[in-house]
Amino acid sequence: MTISFGALAGLIAAIAFLILVLFTLPILVKSVKTINKVNITLDSTNKTINDLNDQVSVLMKQTEDLLDKSNDLLADVNQKVEDLDPVVQAAADVGRSVSGINESSKNLIDRMAKNHARKRSLGILGSLTSRIFARRKRQNGED
Repeated sequence: MTISFGALAGLIAAIAFLILVLFTLPILVKSVKTINKVNITLDSTNKTINDLNDQVSVLMKQTEDLLDKSNDLLADVNQKVEDLDPVVQAAADVGRSVSGINESSKNLIDRMAKNHARKRSLGILGSLTSRIFARRKRQNGED
C-alpha cells in the first residue's frame, strides 16, 4: 500500500487539526462554564433589579400618598392659621387697648394727685385766709 504525497499531506493536516481540537477543547469547556456562570449572574442580577423596581414602585406610591397627606395637612394648617389671624389681631387690639387704659389711668392718677395736692394747699391757704378775715372781723367788732 502506497500513499501518495497528496494523501500524506491530507493525513498530516488531519492529525494537526485533531491536535488543535484536543488543545482547544479544555479552553472551550472552560469558556462554556464561564458563560453559564455569567448567565446565572445575569439572571440573578435581573431578578434583583426586578425586585428593586417593585420595591421602588411601592416606595414611590407610599411617598406619593405621604405627599398628598402632607399637602392636605398643610392646607388644613393654613386654613386654621387664617381662622386664627382675626383672633390674634383681636388679642393685639385688646393689648393696645389695655395699654391705653393703663396710660390713661396713670395720667388720671397723676392729675388727681396734683389736684389733691393743689386742693390741699388751697385748703390750707383758704383756711389761713378765713382765719385772717375772721380775726380782722373780731378785731373790728363785726363778730
